[in-house]
Amino acid sequence: MAHTFEELVDMQRTADKAHAHVVQLRDQYGRPTTTEWTDEQTLTYEQAWKEWRKQAAAVQAAVTEHAKEQGTARYQVEADVKKAVRHAGVEAH
Repeated sequence: MAHTFEELVDMQRTADKAHAHVVQLRDQYGRPTTTEWTDEQTLTYEQAWKEWRKQAAAVQAAVTEHAKEQGTARYQVEADVKKAVRHAGVEAH
């Protein structure tokens, strides 16, 4: 499925939010190598980590597809998406 640039930006924002959730849980629970987590904490963290990885993989695949369709270098599309996510305004591509 083809994605617009704006959709790629939305997908990246979703992946970034999922990653922030993983980091927040790790900060909240402590590092698994230095603290013992409950089974519930472990399950919650693993689910959050899997969701982040799923979202990140979807973004990467969509960026690759978009770059191919547009005849643009993949790294440039990825850089443009990340730049747009960091800034409030999304430029049309």
